[in-house]
Amino acid sequence: MKKYVAEAIGTFALVFAGTGAIVVNDVSQGAISHAGIALTFGLVVMAMIYAIGDVSGAHINPAVTIAFWVAKRFDGREVVPYIVAQLLGAFAASGVLRVLFLEHDTLGATLPAGPWWQSFVFEVLLTFILMFVILNVSTGAKEKGIMAGAAIGGVVAFEAMFAGPICGASMNPARSIAPALMSSNLQHMWLYVVAPVLGALLAVPGCRCIQEDGCCSVRLADSTDCETQNVA
Repeated sequence: MKKYVAEAIGTFALVFAGTGAIVVNDVSQGAISHAGIALTFGLVVMAMIYAIGDVSGAHINPAVTIAFWVAKRFDGREVVPYIVAQLLGAFAASGVLRVLFLEHDTLGATLPAGPWWQSFVFEVLLTFILMFVILNVSTGAKEKGIMAGAAIGGVVAFEAMFAGPICGASMNPARSIAPALMSSNLQHMWLYVVAPVLGALLAVPGCRCIQEDGCCSVRLADSTDCETQNVA
């Protein structure tokens, strides 16, 4: 249960801080700024990796969990419990924000600024880059190590910085589902479920193309043999 609790807490922190920054920026007439929102997302991801990376791997993202499983780094029996824990954490965070900001329209939900296909392509590519980095700096199915948190948090921050105004830079179904349902902004929710999962899955063969030692396809049971070979 420790792993599931860690995933729930980690995802709660991500959604509470990240979407909370969006909400606070709206109600304070831009006091945080777009750059501040992007940094908030990156910093909270980095912090959670260092905090719970050794416990659960700090996936805090259903797309990451699914991609780790497809890459044969993660036990398939753990996929559903991990995703359930992540969703529970995300809904708890959006629920708190709903209570705190009753009149806010979106609660930080991700919504396309242009045509849906533009945001779909953005989300696929953004999540591909994020997962590609995760696979190359993680050990087995765990995001841990001296620089793993900084690398992954940095990717989240720079992607949110340049792509956030167009697509919201979700890269995380749990981060998008919870505020969308809690604020009844469901019209584009499917996009932020399908595109991140697709992008994360595409990163798996991308990782295999450059990993000479084959660590990207190592099974969970063999992850100890891979630990000495991975970057993390």
